[in-house]
Amino acid sequence: MSISPSLAPTPVRFSDLGVPRALTAALEQQGILSAFPIQVAALPDCLAGRDVCGKAPTGAGKTLAFGLAILSRLAATPRGGRRGRRSPTALVLVPTRELAAQIEEVMAPLAATVGARVASIYGGVGYGKQVAALRGGVDVLVACPGRLTDLVDQGSADLSHVDVVVIDEADRMADMGFLPAVRRLVDRTSGSRQTLLFSATLDGPVDALIRDYQHQPVRHDVVLSDADRGEVSHHFWRVEAHDRVAVTAQVVSAVGPAVVFCRTKHGADRLADRLARSGLASAAIHGNRSQSQRERALGAFRAGRLHALVATDIAARGIHVDAVPLVVHFDLPADATDYVHRSGRTGRAGADGTVVSLIGTEHLAAARLIQRRLGLSSGVGAPDVASLADADADAGRLRTGPGATDGRPRTGPGVTDGRPRTGPGATDGRPRRGPASAKTAIRAGAHASRPERPGADRAGRPARAARRRGRSATRG
Repeated sequence: MSISPSLAPTPVRFSDLGVPRALTAALEQQGILSAFPIQVAALPDCLAGRDVCGKAPTGAGKTLAFGLAILSRLAATPRGGRRGRRSPTALVLVPTRELAAQIEEVMAPLAATVGARVASIYGGVGYGKQVAALRGGVDVLVACPGRLTDLVDQGSADLSHVDVVVIDEADRMADMGFLPAVRRLVDRTSGSRQTLLFSATLDGPVDALIRDYQHQPVRHDVVLSDADRGEVSHHFWRVEAHDRVAVTAQVVSAVGPAVVFCRTKHGADRLADRLARSGLASAAIHGNRSQSQRERALGAFRAGRLHALVATDIAARGIHVDAVPLVVHFDLPADATDYVHRSGRTGRAGADGTVVSLIGTEHLAAARLIQRRLGLSSGVGAPDVASLADADADAGRLRTGPGATDGRPRTGPGVTDGRPRTGPGATDGRPRRGPASAKTAIRAGAHASRPERPGADRAGRPARAARRRGRSATRG
């Protein structure tokens, strides 16, 4: 395996890498003029038909690296040669629904320029539309292993004509126990396939996958430059359980919008509800939420209608939003690997970021172990929201969350002395009634932790119940 240079010395155009004119023109229309390092490193080998394993951090541009390779190959195939075939010739396997939907969103408009069709397959939604898409003909299939296995077993998906396989986020696949299913699916594809594998790490079970399914692969390790990576500050604060909600509300108000991580689904629902009651528009995202609920929450967060997106670890790799200024570990992650994956939601695409971990007495030893393994500054200090707010203002960040238009720290639930408040949302203990009231939070997709009534729409609670909860939350 060869190791590629970590950076291209000068900006490189996609046409210089061998990408067809139809695709480069479509990229230019989107304002994408030059390639990222992983694309510069991997695309020539991908286009040459070699097996490639790429190591690069999340947000480095891997989707376009393999997406352009697949679409360039399809562009070289006459459309008439594809018309009679309904089964896919390219398969992209991913660990999460959100990532599948995102890859389809990136590839579909580019595929249209070369007459190709892209579809995504994942659980959490009905089978009907996915089966109909497969019957109508798909060139590029982006899929989560579980749902695709079901469709293959039902006879609705045929992988025998797939001659390009992409395994994306392979280390996350291993973490989630998907590798046996991945192996069974890849075994159903063409024996002469090209296999492209991308991952943040290439050791352990991922290395076994490389040995078993790639032939003399070319390896590309890409390390982002400081300018591409962004500066991320890490803060470990000593906060006991009874103060964590108040401190989270303060730091999100001062620095957010934020992705806030909880250990359990119930904990994520409960925290989203409590943040909404303190005046912060919030929504929960986890494995028990329907796909439409997850998509609405992500859409609201991307559009700046939420202060906080509260997620479990299953969403750590599925949330791809640029310019997220803050990540909060409300519950400490299980290990250093999970810390890296969670924290990678900030500091993307050259933007700076802040990571705050709330550490109770019982988690001090685990926090210090994470710090040692990642080479982070040791020590757990007292909460200091004021210093983060000052640093945020000095950096001139323009927030995208609700009610933030001038880049200055908001004056809502967060206070400037860095001390946890004892009230649910304001210094006098009364809920805030400003523009981002709890009622507004619920309209924006905030989740209250009450169980759904039988027969209620799983994609969204009845409006009457939402209004009742909104009134209740506003009254405190």
